[in-house]
Amino acid sequence: MSAKAASKQSREKASNIFKEASSFSSFSVKDVKKAKDFYRETLGLDVSETSEGLELRTGDNTIFLYPKPNHIPASFTVLNFEVDDIDEAVKQLGAMGVSLEHYNLPDLKTNERGIFTGPGHHIAWFKDPSGNILSVIEEQ
Repeated sequence: MSAKAASKQSREKASNIFKEASSFSSFSVKDVKKAKDFYRETLGLDVSETSEGLELRTGDNTIFLYPKPNHIPASFTVLNFEVDDIDEAVKQLGAMGVSLEHYNLPDLKTNERGIFTGPGHHIAWFKDPSGNILSVIEEQ
């Protein structure tokens, strides 16, 4: 058997394992209590606390947040919320006291309200208390 054939066979086996597996995403937070308050009280999500951290439930998805004392927020979006109306989502975030991020980069410019319009979508970014970047996104 050639190396190429063996490699292809291995990929097919691994693919079958992960194709059927349940999955969830996770990211770290600096302070579990602040994260719990933000995600539950501010954003209104279903949040439960475990001995290891927090479980957020949004639609059919579960996101696990775990404490990390030396937490450094990612420089990219860790969680996106698909919404039907970006303007309404931005309005509600503002009413909840959540500030949007504003960008003025060559390939990424938000408008005065903090909304970026790209091909096929509108998106606005905000941060949780640990500095993790989240977004609301409206597909067109």
